[in-house]
Amino acid sequence: LSWISKIQVNQPAVLRRAEQIQARRPVKKEWQAAWLLKAVTFIDLTTLSGDDTSSNIQRLCYKAKYPIREDLLKALNMHDKGITTAAVCVYPARVCDAVKALKAAGCDIPVASVATGFPAGQTHLKTRLEEIRLAVEDGASEVDVVINRTLVLTGQWE
Repeated sequence: LSWISKIQVNQPAVLRRAEQIQARRPVKKEWQAAWLLKAVTFIDLTTLSGDDTSSNIQRLCYKAKYPIREDLLKALNMHDKGITTAAVCVYPARVCDAVKALKAAGCDIPVASVATGFPAGQTHLKTRLEEIRLAVEDGASEVDVVINRTLVLTGQWE
C-alpha cells in the first residue's frame, strides 16, 4: 500500500472541475422525478442502532422493497418498475435477520454489513477478519470495512 503516499493530485484542476459541477443547471421538471427515483436505487437503506431488533430489521427490509409510496409511483406511471433500494445495511449480528426478511418478502435486494469494529476499527486484526467471515457466512454480499484511523494517521499502510 505504499502507492497511496505516492499519489499526486492536481489541486487547481480538481477545484476547477468542482466549480464547473456546481455551476451546472439543476435537473428540472419532468426529468427531476426520474433522477430522484434513480437515486433511490443507489441507496443502501441502513440501520446501525445498538438496540435493533429483528422486527426493526423486518420493517427496514419492507421499506427497502417499497421505498416510494405506491400512489406516488402510480402518479408517475412507475408503479410497475420494481423500484427498490440498492441494499439493506446492518450490523453483522443482524445479517441473518435481514436475509430472512428479504427472502420472506420475495426480493433479492443484497444485504450489506459494516464490520471490523465499526465505527472505530479498534479491535484486533484476528477479530476483524472473523467478523468479516461471519458476516459473509450469514449472507452479506457486501462488507463495509473500517480501518484503524490511528494507523492511517501514522502512515502505517501495511
